[in-house]
Amino acid sequence: MNLFNMVVNYMILKVLTEKNKKLAKVCAEVKCFDNKLHKLLDNMKETMYKNKGIGLAAPQVGILLRVVVIDIGKDYFELINPKIIESSGEQQNTEGCLSCPGVFGITIRPKFVRAVGYNRNNELFEVFGENLKSCAICHELDHLEGILFKSRLAKFKDPAPNKLFWKK
Repeated sequence: MNLFNMVVNYMILKVLTEKNKKLAKVCAEVKCFDNKLHKLLDNMKETMYKNKGIGLAAPQVGILLRVVVIDIGKDYFELINPKIIESSGEQQNTEGCLSCPGVFGITIRPKFVRAVGYNRNNELFEVFGENLKSCAICHELDHLEGILFKSRLAKFKDPAPNKLFWKK
């Protein structure tokens, strides 16, 4: 039984932390849009909400597939085999990551992105993101390339209010 078959039997999945080597791997494209994928998406959504996140990528739960779920509080969506096809502008945001607990910092991301991906029914669609939504899309898609947000930090931020540390 492979890891994909074992993990999708649980509702709340274990989120891997930054020391896990799986988080540094490039993910494979999803080829089979079946009930196992639907269960994974459902479990990732519940795991994201349980951990008070705004996004979660499959490698964060040990599944090396190009799958992300995102909800910035306005509209939940799922992206399978996503690609950013357009980006513009620049913004600074404070970011954290469920796989890097207690680590926060300022990142520079595009202010606007347009991405394409498939939904759970293998239908291609576009998603547009500005501000926080753009940041979340970029952050989660980085996970699919084995990139953690810490490598994008301009400044580290102490969890204590108003303390910033320049990245060295």
